[in-house]
Amino acid sequence: MFNYPRREKLALLPTPIHKLEKLSKLLGGPEIYLKRDDVTGSVVGGNKIRKLEFVMADAIDKGYDTVITCGGIQSNHCRATAFVAAKLGFDCHVVLKKFDTPIIEANLFLDKLAGADIHYIDHDKYDNNLEEILKELQDKLAKEGKKAYIIPTGASFGIGNFGYLKAAEEISEQCKQKDITFHYIVTPIGSGGTYTGLSLGKKLYLPETKIVGVNVCDDREYFVKKIKKIWKESFAFMDVEIPLVDEDINIIDGYGGIGYAKSTQEELKFITDIARLEGIVFDPVYTGKALFGLVDQIKKGNFKKGEKVLFIHTGGIFGIFPKKDMFQFEK
Repeated sequence: MFNYPRREKLALLPTPIHKLEKLSKLLGGPEIYLKRDDVTGSVVGGNKIRKLEFVMADAIDKGYDTVITCGGIQSNHCRATAFVAAKLGFDCHVVLKKFDTPIIEANLFLDKLAGADIHYIDHDKYDNNLEEILKELQDKLAKEGKKAYIIPTGASFGIGNFGYLKAAEEISEQCKQKDITFHYIVTPIGSGGTYTGLSLGKKLYLPETKIVGVNVCDDREYFVKKIKKIWKESFAFMDVEIPLVDEDINIIDGYGGIGYAKSTQEELKFITDIARLEGIVFDPVYTGKALFGLVDQIKKGNFKKGEKVLFIHTGGIFGIFPKKDMFQFEK
């Protein structure tokens, strides 16, 4: 249909799809399936590696030798970028938003293990001046003879969008093999790129499927603007343009809980219950909240018995370890 930009093959693809038999039976509503993008790799596992395949190819082709990216202290994206950079011979700088003295654990420990240069930025300055901070670092590195490619939060921008456009094509092929049509694909929304790629992919490969996002931060209005921006940026790399209208954007708002990367006991109990029911770990930042939202919507009758729902497991397992002391186990 069109030529994709070049990509570096870094992820373990295709990822499997299987039915959550016990959860589906327990809820007595739609059939729930899982797309296991948590198994795209080990230290690069999760949804970000799909985006980075296209991003890093772009950086290589344009002659960069360094990458700069950003995120929270426990950013899955920064961790994946650090290891991809190491693999491909890039220097890596990660700009991290901090509130308190960082504890070197989980994703942050892995950033350091991969050799990334860490730049801690106070949360207010990070929120208000991120673009300026990234540009200043890029200019500083240029004076040192480095050519640095800036990757925004979550690799959610035009070239990164092709990761989940390609994933939609992959899902389409798996549907043909399994002789199944999904009524819905549900994904967490944290920076907007996974949802936008799937939505563009729906137009090309999954016309009968509705793409639904559950935002884990900000609100619907914020992500509608973000999705439109990423969508538009993608066409710089394509020879076709596909229209997007507000009615194409389906976001279930209201499941961000008490804040980004903050957890309630109800959410953590849900993660524990699902781990014991299905033998799968969902993280407390993205997938745990989004699946909690989906299950709540099923209980409210907004997804019907007999419908088929595919949930995208976007990874993030390392994010569970900083929360370990908050879990309350009865046994």
